[in-house]
Amino acid sequence: MNRFALLTLYRSLTRHKMHAVLNIGGLAVGIAVFLVLGLYVRFETSYEKWLPRHAGIYRMLTELHLPGTAFNGAYPDTMTGMLEQMRQDFPGLVGTRIRGGRKGGSVLRGDTATKEDVAQVDAAFFRVFDLPMVRGDGAQALADPTAALLSRSAARKFFGSSDPIGQTMTIAVDAPATYRVAGIFDDLPANSDLRFSILLPMPRTPPAGDWMWYKWGTASAATFLRFATPAQARAFERAMPAFIQRHAGMDLGPRPTDVISLPLMPIADGHLRPVGPESAGRSLTVATLGIVGVLTLLIAIVNYVNLATARAGLRAREVAMRKVLGADRATLVRQFLGEAVATVAVAALVGLMIAELGLPYVNAAGGLALTIPYALVVPALAVLALLVGVAAGFYPALLLSRFPAAAVLASARAPGGGRAGARLREALVVVQFGLVTAFIIGTIVLVVQVAHVRNADLGFRRDGLLMVPSLADKGVGPERTRALLAAFRTLPGVASVGVGGAGPGGDGGANVDVVEMPGRPAPGLSVMTLVTGPDFFRTYAPTLLAGRLFDDAHRADDSTDWQRWPKGRNVVLNAKAAVALGFRTPAEAIGKTVGGSMPRTIVGVIDRLRFFSPRTPDEATYYVYYREFVPTPVAAIRFTGDRRTMTDAIGRAWRRIAPDVPLIVESADRRLAPLHEADERAARLFAIGSGLAVFIGCIGLCGLASFNAARRMHEIGIRKTLGASAADIVRLLVGQFLRPVLIANLLAWPIAYAAMRLWLAGFADPIALSPLYFVAASLLALVIATLTVIGQSLRASRAAPARALRHD
Repeated sequence: MNRFALLTLYRSLTRHKMHAVLNIGGLAVGIAVFLVLGLYVRFETSYEKWLPRHAGIYRMLTELHLPGTAFNGAYPDTMTGMLEQMRQDFPGLVGTRIRGGRKGGSVLRGDTATKEDVAQVDAAFFRVFDLPMVRGDGAQALADPTAALLSRSAARKFFGSSDPIGQTMTIAVDAPATYRVAGIFDDLPANSDLRFSILLPMPRTPPAGDWMWYKWGTASAATFLRFATPAQARAFERAMPAFIQRHAGMDLGPRPTDVISLPLMPIADGHLRPVGPESAGRSLTVATLGIVGVLTLLIAIVNYVNLATARAGLRAREVAMRKVLGADRATLVRQFLGEAVATVAVAALVGLMIAELGLPYVNAAGGLALTIPYALVVPALAVLALLVGVAAGFYPALLLSRFPAAAVLASARAPGGGRAGARLREALVVVQFGLVTAFIIGTIVLVVQVAHVRNADLGFRRDGLLMVPSLADKGVGPERTRALLAAFRTLPGVASVGVGGAGPGGDGGANVDVVEMPGRPAPGLSVMTLVTGPDFFRTYAPTLLAGRLFDDAHRADDSTDWQRWPKGRNVVLNAKAAVALGFRTPAEAIGKTVGGSMPRTIVGVIDRLRFFSPRTPDEATYYVYYREFVPTPVAAIRFTGDRRTMTDAIGRAWRRIAPDVPLIVESADRRLAPLHEADERAARLFAIGSGLAVFIGCIGLCGLASFNAARRMHEIGIRKTLGASAADIVRLLVGQFLRPVLIANLLAWPIAYAAMRLWLAGFADPIALSPLYFVAASLLALVIATLTVIGQSLRASRAAPARALRHD
C-alpha cells in the first residue's frame, strides 16, 4: 500500500470509530481464539516428535480378538518377557522395554519413602531412544545392574547443588536395592507420554512372584522397537502370526492367532490413537477444539464481511469522486483489498496481544502449559492476515468498486447495496448465528454429559469412603498387609475395611477370563474377573439382586487354593454377566454351574459396580473371593466423622507398620477424578471458545443494528409522525434481526446434533440428546440477539420526529 492509501485507511477508521472498533475487535478476538486453539492442536499432535529419529521407533501393541466383548481391541503394553522371546527368533532385533514409569517405584531416604517416576529399561534403551545426556554415558550405565540414571529435576531434588555422580540411592521397584548414580539426562518435555525421572536396568530374571512376566495375553510393560525403514517394520509385523503360533499356544490354546495379534504403532501416533481407555476420545477432542478454532475465525470473517458491506455505502461518494478523477475499477479493488489486509493485520496484532494475555487463564482452565513460539507464530499471522484480508475483503472491494459514479453523485443518499445487499447481510447473520447457536448447544450438552458422568450411579456410595492403593506396593507384602488391615479396622469411626484386587479409579488390576458355554463357539464367553477379599462387598455395598455374597462359612467361596479350581468354586456375577450367560433373571442364575472343565457355581448376582473409565462400558464381570491374601490389594475404608481426622489416623497406623513404603490415602471421588479430567478440560476449553464466538457474533450484530438504525432514521421519523410509539419502533428494529436468528436454527440444529451424537458415542453411559437442549440454546441465542440490538433500537426510537426527518 502507498502513503495515500494508508492515509485513506486511517481517515476511514478514525472517522467511523465505532465501526473500526467493532470490525477490528471482532477479528482480533476470532484470531486470538484461533491462535490459542491452534497452539493446543499443535501441542497435542507433537507428542514424541521431539525424539531424534522418532520416525523409526514403533510401539508394540497387544490386540485381543474377542468379538462381542468390551475386551476386544488394542492395548498399549505387552507381557514383560515379550522382547526376550522375540530375540530368540529375531537375533538382530533392536528394542527395549519400559517397565514402570509414572509413580512406578519408591525412593527410600532414612525412614521415609516417596513415590517417584521410576522405570526399568533394557541395556539397549539408548539404541532406541536418543535421550540427551547432561553427564555420563547412558548406554554404558545401563549395562551395570547397580547403576541409575536421573533426570535434571530428580538430581536437583535428591542431591541439591552437590554432585550426584557416584552417590548412592535406595530405590524400590520389586524390592529395595542400592543403586549408584551414573548419569544425568535432560528432563522429558511436556509433549511426551513417557513418564520417568529415574531409569534403572531391567532385571535379568523375572522378580519373585511375578507370574505375568511370560504370561501371554497380559500387558505389564511397554515394548519399543527400532527399524531402519518402514518396510522393515512392515516385514517384521507380517512375521508376527508365525511367532505367536510358535510361542503362545500354551496360554491361548491351539489357535492363538485367533485370540491375539501384535501390531506395531509409530510412537508419534500413540498420543492420539485410540489405544486403551485413557486415550479414548482424545483424538476426537483435539479435532473438535481445532474445528472450534476454525469456526470461530470463520464467524469473525463473516462478521467483518457483514460490517464492511453494510458500511460500504458510506464510502460511495469517495469511490465516485475517484472514478471521476480517473481511477479505474482494478485500482479501486487493489486499494480496498489493501485496506482489508491492513485492517486484518492490525486485528492480528491485537489478537496476538489478547492471546498472550489470555493464555495463562486458558492454561489454568485446561490444565495446559501452552506458550506462544513467536518465531513460528508471527510469520503464520502475517500469512493469515494476507489470506483472511483477501478472503474477507474481496466482496466488499468488488461492491465498492462497482458503484456507478454518476448515479451516486446524483443521488441524495448513498447506496447501501439495495435489497440484494440486505439479503446478503441477512444470509451472513444466519450463517453467523447458526454457528453460534450450534456452539451453545454443544456447550450445554458437554457440560450436562460431564456432570452426568461425574455424578453417575457407580453402584457404591462415594462419600465416606477412603482408598488406600498403597497396599499393592511390592514393599508391603502379605504379612504387613494383614497387620495394616487389622490396624485400620480398630481405628475410631471405621465402619468397615474391605480389600479387593481393584478399586475406584482403576487402582489395582483386573483379568480377563473365558467361561465355556454349551452351544457357544470356543473358546467361550470373555468376562472380566475381579478378586475380592474380606468385607469387600460389605464396604462397597452394591445392590444384591439375587442369592448371597461371599462369607467364610462356605468353604467353596475361598479361591485361595488354585489347585482346587477344577473341582469347582463359587462366584458372584454382576447383572450384565448374568444376561451374557443366558439367564433371563438374576434369580434364575443362582445355584447354576457354568464353565465346563473349570466349573463355577453362581451364588449371587449384584447390580453394577463400576471402578473404571466412564468411556469403558459396564463389563460382564464375575467376582471371586480370596480369604487369606488378595493379589494387588486395594483397601477401601468406610468411615464416619471428619475425613482429615481419619486420614491422619490411617497415616499414623501406616507409619507404625510400614514406614519404608509411601502412603497414598485419598477419597473415592479423588481417585475417580483423573478419569473425568480430559473430558472436563475439553468441556472448559469448548465453553471458552463458544463464549468468545458468541461475543464475536454480538459485536457484529451490534454493528449491524447501529448501521440499520442510522439508515432507517428517516423512516422512523415518518412512522413517529404518523403515530407510531417508541415500543412499535423497537419491535420493528429488533424484529428485523430476530428473523435471521430464528432461521439460523435450521442450520444450527443438524450440525449440533451430528457433532454431539458423534462425541457422546465415546461414552459408555451417554445422556439422551433431548430437544430441550436445542430449544434452550435457541432461546438463549434469541435473548442474546435481543439484548445486543435493543440498545441501538431504543436510542433510535427515542429520537425526535423532526430531527429524524432532517436526518440524511
